[in-house]
Amino acid sequence: MSILSNYALDQWVQVQTGLVSIPSALDASTVAQTGSQGLDFASMLQHARSVGGPALRAMTFHERARLLKGLAEAIMARREELYALATHTGATRADNWIDIEGGAGTLFAYASKGRRELPNARILIDGDTEVLSKRGGFIGQHVYMPLQGVAVHINAFNFPVWGMLEKLAPTLLAGVPAIVKPGTATAYVTEAAFRVMIATGLLPAGALQLIVGATGDLFDHLTGQDVVSFTGSAQTAAKLQSHPVIAREGVRFVAERDSLNAAILGPDATTGSPEFALFVKEVVREMTVKAGQKCTAIRRALVPASLIDEVQAALKAALAKVVVGDPAREGVTMGALVGSAQLADVREKIAMLSQEAWMVHGDGEPVVNTDERGAFIAPVLLRTDDPDNADLLHEVEAFGPVATLMPYRDLAHAVTLANRGKGSLALSIVTHDPGVATDLLLGLGSFHGRIHILNRDCARESTGHGSPLPVLVHGGPGRAGGGEEMGGIRGVKHYMQRTALQGSPDMLSAVTGTWLTGSSRREGEVHPFRLRFGELPIGYTKKTAARTITLEDIEHFAQFTGDTFYAHMDEEAAKASPIFGGRVAHGYLILSFAAGLFVDPAPGPVLANYGLESLRFIKPVKPGDSIQAALTAKEKSAKTPEMGEVRWNVAVANQDGELVATYDLLTMNAV
Repeated sequence: MSILSNYALDQWVQVQTGLVSIPSALDASTVAQTGSQGLDFASMLQHARSVGGPALRAMTFHERARLLKGLAEAIMARREELYALATHTGATRADNWIDIEGGAGTLFAYASKGRRELPNARILIDGDTEVLSKRGGFIGQHVYMPLQGVAVHINAFNFPVWGMLEKLAPTLLAGVPAIVKPGTATAYVTEAAFRVMIATGLLPAGALQLIVGATGDLFDHLTGQDVVSFTGSAQTAAKLQSHPVIAREGVRFVAERDSLNAAILGPDATTGSPEFALFVKEVVREMTVKAGQKCTAIRRALVPASLIDEVQAALKAALAKVVVGDPAREGVTMGALVGSAQLADVREKIAMLSQEAWMVHGDGEPVVNTDERGAFIAPVLLRTDDPDNADLLHEVEAFGPVATLMPYRDLAHAVTLANRGKGSLALSIVTHDPGVATDLLLGLGSFHGRIHILNRDCARESTGHGSPLPVLVHGGPGRAGGGEEMGGIRGVKHYMQRTALQGSPDMLSAVTGTWLTGSSRREGEVHPFRLRFGELPIGYTKKTAARTITLEDIEHFAQFTGDTFYAHMDEEAAKASPIFGGRVAHGYLILSFAAGLFVDPAPGPVLANYGLESLRFIKPVKPGDSIQAALTAKEKSAKTPEMGEVRWNVAVANQDGELVATYDLLTMNAV
């Protein structure tokens, strides 16, 4: 038994009074004691704002991404220590794999996206430039910049590592310091993972702090630059969100609340079909993984009325194979609830649900194993044949291995029942009929944060109903809290301010470090492809000579490539077109000739051309027209010590100066 430590003001602080004991889920013995009495929460917030924030904001997105990768590698290197400690939570090794290695995987994912999708800069440009004046001398540009406050992360007990890391990944990548408050029941696992990260020495001072006890007056000191990101029950979320400081200061509040998630079996999925078997497997898995203690777990299983008896029989048969007990014992497939308090809560909720449904598998009684004090309970499947006249089934959640089977008459009825949960984090549709999936999606989409459409085609690779992924939004409307977590780079922006800049093109280009439409171009005698990454200034431009496009060029390109589309080869048909008015050059001919005009062929600092983006063909080019290209260094982003990415704006104009094509060219240049 140990006393957990807080991490405040870059020091480990172990309090000795007001301690709370944390019992093992397996035998109720005390695993650790925890408390935060005496911490100066105002000073912790100020330390994060004045020390951690500036240090993180001084780093570029890529530097922060490398920090995340280092933290992930450290977690993976010491994962076996975390697995050993996490056995006391009652979870199986497979459950803890989701938590520990899944948490590290989220850090890795954000590290990768940060390097690939964000610039090696401190300001993130959002969208295209908006021209605000007739002559283009006054423009607008949206940008994102880190908030200058603190992210307060309040996490649930069910995923002590992943729950912490899925919030920290976008927060740190955004450049915002965080204070982490884990769920008490499993805080000893969070504290151990936190120690691993601090021990790396990668984190700037003030970037991370940890509270392993009550938060005291922390909320009293929040400001409009701070963010509260919460995971847990709807009741706790409502209490926190109604704190007077949250409203007064306009503190951002991101909530991911427990919800009554559902799974719908399509009417096409008859007995014996692959989808029927997949539905049964998915419901059972969601009932038993983490002993059903997941905010995304399936709580309501909706099936066609004609199939409910067959589905019930199949679910009972599968649930009968579940072995409940100490996860360390061979053959055990489901562990314990997190503790006796949780066991009591689940049993209370089962009793409430039993007023409107009856148990068809399990009895809601504690399972006695080697020690009667363990928080073990067998899976409980309830059934109702009258879901329309039920209320509790659509309002009360038993946060454990509990689900209710209910019938629907038709797809509209299924939609009505699913949406009576008033908003969920995740919903599964199991069908092989695109029409069924479409009809359900149109009725369900606005009520559910993630919709998992499962069938035989994706089952082998599907991550399952209950698995939030770093690249997808994790959250949901209504009862689910209305918040969003992760979702790729979208999640990073929750910790940043989107600001509209207005000014001259040159000024906005200077402050953003990116060449913007309308800003000055700098021409020099040296071809830009002869300049190394560090020598190339933003705005440096090569204006090429002109080249006339002939009919012979068009016909040769058509025969050489096989692109004999009528607009290039049939004068009569092209004339009849309201777009072309006669034969025109291929768009890709224009790109090829433009490249021929601006490319410097000798070996040099340009190592590779690896793509183009935002291509638009604006005006047709006809035989006899000439084209001229302007190649401008738009943005630079260092990738390794040896090379960096250069984004070039390519503008191709005709003999009248009219733009005919524009795109961004990406090259890798030697430093």
